[in-house]
Amino acid sequence: MNTQLPSAAQAKGEAQLLRAKMAKDGTPIGHAKSLELVAHQHGFRDWNTMFAAIGNGPPKDWAIGDKVSGTYLSQPFTAHVVSISCMQPGWFRLELHLEEAVDVVTSEGFSNYRSRIRGVVGPKGHSIERTSDGKAHLQIDLW
Repeated sequence: MNTQLPSAAQAKGEAQLLRAKMAKDGTPIGHAKSLELVAHQHGFRDWNTMFAAIGNGPPKDWAIGDKVSGTYLSQPFTAHVVSISCMQPGWFRLELHLEEAVDVVTSEGFSNYRSRIRGVVGPKGHSIERTSDGKAHLQIDLW
């Protein structure tokens, strides 16, 4: 087995890429089969065994005090995790203290700088809430 396991979202992303590649190569496979193949690539007997090893916890690099990066209201940031709590399997409430405050207003008439933000992000590291242009309010870089 690999010593560094992907998060559940990363493993599912690998399975999605594998399905697309195999379909492009003329050998389409189903979702379940792609998950099984990804599990085998990581040295597991099957997807259920791999998922049990990964768990539904936050990605390995999310711990209080750790540094993360991403975007908040389309503004790039780096921050330290102040708190993290599980809302439901795969969804986490994060409180982040930004290393440098970001202006979350696009108007030239005024500014609104934030140095601490809170949000709920899902398995792919982004919030469900969207801006008017369709981008996630909060996006945490996962890999």
